[in-house]
Amino acid sequence: MTGILVHGDNHFIVRGPHPDRATALALARHWSVIQIGAVTPLELRAWRISTREFREDLQWAFVVTGCGEASPAVRTLLEELAARGIAIES
Repeated sequence: MTGILVHGDNHFIVRGPHPDRATALALARHWSVIQIGAVTPLELRAWRISTREFREDLQWAFVVTGCGEASPAVRTLLEELAARGIAIES
């Protein structure tokens, strides 16, 4: 599955199952701070950031609190997903 994880003014296109809230928060924390040589925790290895996906293929969306607000482009994408019937969780 492919989805979008929005964290404040940052976002990640993610391959993996639809996360629960605790996992979405853990993913946002893990990916928001660059740690050279860091190993992904075992419980987060089912997800990975993807750099090439089609917006039509996104199947889930999660918005977690972060610094700043989502960009206009990300807000538009979330609106498109909602129009397709995809729940935007937070």
